[in-house]
Amino acid sequence: MGTKGLSMRLRDRVALVTGGSRGIGRAVALALAREGAAVAVTGRDAAMLEETVGLVGDAGGRAVAVPADIRHPEQIRQMAATVAQALGTVDTLVNNAGVARFEPVASAKPHDWRLMFEVNLLGAMLCTQAVLPAMLERRRGWVINISSSAGVKGYVEQSGYCASKHGLLGFAKALALETQPHGIRVHTICPGAVDTDMARTHRDIDDPADWMQPEEIADTVAFLAAMHGVAMIDHIVMRRYKATPWP
Repeated sequence: MGTKGLSMRLRDRVALVTGGSRGIGRAVALALAREGAAVAVTGRDAAMLEETVGLVGDAGGRAVAVPADIRHPEQIRQMAATVAQALGTVDTLVNNAGVARFEPVASAKPHDWRLMFEVNLLGAMLCTQAVLPAMLERRRGWVINISSSAGVKGYVEQSGYCASKHGLLGFAKALALETQPHGIRVHTICPGAVDTDMARTHRDIDDPADWMQPEEIADTVAFLAAMHGVAMIDHIVMRRYKATPWP
């Protein structure tokens, strides 16, 4: 990675990426490190997190892995403290961790809904709470939420997932209003089909070339994280080029 030929737009920044063990989260960690940020990745799979850290290190970046289950407040508090001690105060949070369970409404299971809301929505709130006080004190911060096209429209057999992702977008809107006077920027990305392990679990991918890649979402995260002027983007909806354009 190094510094030659790079813009280093995020030099001296500290980023925390949830769900950083694979897929979009791993790509985001690499993209932010490429721009000069020190990056902490968290998630439940310690071995995969270390693999992400290794990839960042191999490319010349700086990263640490801090395993945690974001459903549990105490684990999040400890994780945030460890990150601050290892890298410094977090000024960029990427709420990326997510899970999906698909069932028709008639057969949807409460424990699946509970899991999705705890990870996709409550986890984002708890992680935001953990780093927000320092952002408010410094009057500077970026919170970037990875929602989904399911956060702005409905899909058959995805009622719980849609509800949790709609909730994440609503959370971001309220957070933006609360923190706007304090210099904190809140963004939400709503991607359609991305070629990840989670997507492959639930859908058949006939031609991966037709699907967005995690790196494309990660580049958008890096762009938002570098914004600091008067212009503001609240949320971005991203789709596959061959998908139906949004009305």
